[in-house]
Amino acid sequence: MIVAPKILNNICTTAHPLGCRKEVENQINYVKSKGKIKSNVKNALILGSSGGYGLASRIAIAYGLGAKTMGVSLEKAATERRTATPGWYNNMAFSEFAKKDGIEELSLNLDAFLNASKEEVIKEAKKFFDGKIDLFIYSLAAPVRTDEKTGTLYRSALKPIGKKYEGMGIDFITEELLNVSIEPANDNDIKNTVKVMGGEDWELWTNALLEADLLAENAINIAYSYIGPEMTKAVYREGTIGKAKDHIESTAHKLDKEMQKKINGHAYISVNKAVVTRASSVIPTVPLYIGILFKIMKNKGLHEGCIEQMYRLLSDKLFINGGDIPLDSVNRIRLDDWELKKDVQEEVLNAWKILNQDNLKELADMSMFRKDYMNMHGFEVEGIDYSKDVEI
Repeated sequence: MIVAPKILNNICTTAHPLGCRKEVENQINYVKSKGKIKSNVKNALILGSSGGYGLASRIAIAYGLGAKTMGVSLEKAATERRTATPGWYNNMAFSEFAKKDGIEELSLNLDAFLNASKEEVIKEAKKFFDGKIDLFIYSLAAPVRTDEKTGTLYRSALKPIGKKYEGMGIDFITEELLNVSIEPANDNDIKNTVKVMGGEDWELWTNALLEADLLAENAINIAYSYIGPEMTKAVYREGTIGKAKDHIESTAHKLDKEMQKKINGHAYISVNKAVVTRASSVIPTVPLYIGILFKIMKNKGLHEGCIEQMYRLLSDKLFINGGDIPLDSVNRIRLDDWELKKDVQEEVLNAWKILNQDNLKELADMSMFRKDYMNMHGFEVEGIDYSKDVEI
C-alpha cells in the first residue's frame, strides 16, 4: 500500500510505518551521540510511552541510563483499509531497535485508566523487572476517560474560563492567520477536564505500585506539565487545561510526602518546553506561538525537541553528579527554563505584537512546526521513499 498523509481539520489520520521507525531511530541515535548518564536506575515504568514526551523519556532512559523499560500505551493496529496509529509503529520500532542493541524492554497495549490495566501491569512488572521500579514516568495525554464505577465517559474540553476568548490563531498547513473565538467553559467542562487530565489517575497508579511493593527505595516519580507564556494563558494555563495542570501539580505534593514516608522516594512535576505534539497542534494560538518561539530559540542555539528535553531532564536535572535536583519555589523541575528566558520571551512578545500575514514568514517558522507535525506521523522524514509500497 502507498501511504500518504490524510489531513482533516489540521489532524493527520494516517501514519507511515517506515517514517515512524526512522524517527525513533533518529531519537535513539541522538541519545547514543550524547553518551551514558550515571545513575542507579535499573528499572523504569513509562505510562504513555508511544509518542511525544513519553516516547522520548523511554528512549532517553533505555539508551541514556541503560535501564530496562516497560512501556504502557493504548494504540490501534492497522486494518485492511487504515494504517495503524503513529504510536503503534513507534512501539514496534522501539522494540526492534532495543532488541538489536541488547536492551531489555516490554511494551503493553492497555488503557492505563482501567483498574484491570493496573493489575496487569503490576503482574507483568513483577515478572519482567529484576527487583523494583526506580523511575516511574506518568505521561498520559488522553482526551477521554471512563469512570469504571459509574460507566460515565468524561471528555476533556479546551476552553477559557470566565469569558469568551478571542485572539489570533493559524492554520499551520496553509499558514493562514485566523481569528479564533472560543466560548467559555461551564462547570462540567472544568470538572471533566480535571477528571481526564488532572492528577487523580497518577495518584491511583502511584498508590497501586506502593501497595504492590514495586517502587524501590529512593524511587523517583515524575509527571509532566506546561505553563507557557502570557499570550497562551487564557486558553491554556488559565483555562480548563490549566485547572487540570493545577490539580496534577497539587497531587505531586501529596505523592511526594507519601513516597518520602514509605520509601524515601520523591514525586515531582517536570514543567517542559512547548513542543509539537498531536495535542499542542489543536490548541488555538499555541501553534502560532510555537512557530515564533522555534524561530527565536533556533537563532539563539536553544531549540530543543522532545528527545533533547528528556535527555536534559536526566543529565542536568535528575542525575547531576552528586548534586541535588534543582527545583523552583514550589518544588517543580523546570525544563521550560530556556523557553522562558527573559530575552527569548521579550523577542516572542515583540514579534507577536506586530505579526500579520505579510511578515509571518519573517517572524515565525511555521514550516518547522509543520515538519515536526508531519514527522510525528512518519511523513517528510529524510531517507524515506514515499512512492514505494509499504506493509502497514
